This record gives sequence, structure tokens and C-alpha cells, in this order.
Amino acid sequence: MKDFFKDIRGDKTAGLGFAGTFSIALVSLGFVLFFYNKLPTFIPIFNQLPWGEERLGTKSTIFLPILIVFLVFACNLILSSLTYEKMPLVSRILAVTSLTVAVLVSLFMIRIIQQML
Repeated sequence: MKDFFKDIRGDKTAGLGFAGTFSIALVSLGFVLFFYNKLPTFIPIFNQLPWGEERLGTKSTIFLPILIVFLVFACNLILSSLTYEKMPLVSRILAVTSLTVAVLVSLFMIRIIQQML
């Protein structure tokens, strides 16, 4: 299993991209856990829905975007490891995409928590 990710660790762009993704996701999770008890019962997490009760989720739905980041991270890491030998550029693009998703979700979490406090 260690050899499965050896190419990704050796590539500077892919390695830093995935390491940054994991780090940012952990920091976001820590940020949410720190403020979890101070959040109200319902939070507006589904912002794409019309105004009203449809936008609101329970307090525990704040973890849904972080779960999505970890799923994107895992899927992209596995795909990147599988395709690195033949297409290193695709692997780097997957790493940067994971990093972008993690940064945007982190900003989303910070914004929601700031609005609720």
C-alpha cells in the first residue's frame, strides 16, 4: 500500500496539493468543532434553496461539507495514484482541484459560523 502512493509523494505539485487539502480539511473540522456548542439549533447551510425553512439544516449538518471534502480528497487521491504513471498532468490537476474544493469549503464554513455568532 505504501508503494501505491509513492509517485504522488514524489511529485511536488501533487504532494503539496493533497497535503494542503488534508491540512485545510482538518483545520476546518477543528474550527467547526470549536464553535459547535455556540451554534443555534438550525443553520442556513443550503443557500441555493429558496428563502425559508428549506434553507435551514440542523446543527449537525454543518459537518456535511467537510465530509464532502474528505470524499473528494479520497477519490482524487486514488484516481491520481492510478493515473500518475501514464498522465502525471491529470494527477496534478486532481490535486489542485482537491485543494480548491477544500479552500472554498473552508471559507464557506467560516462565513456560516461568523453569521451565526
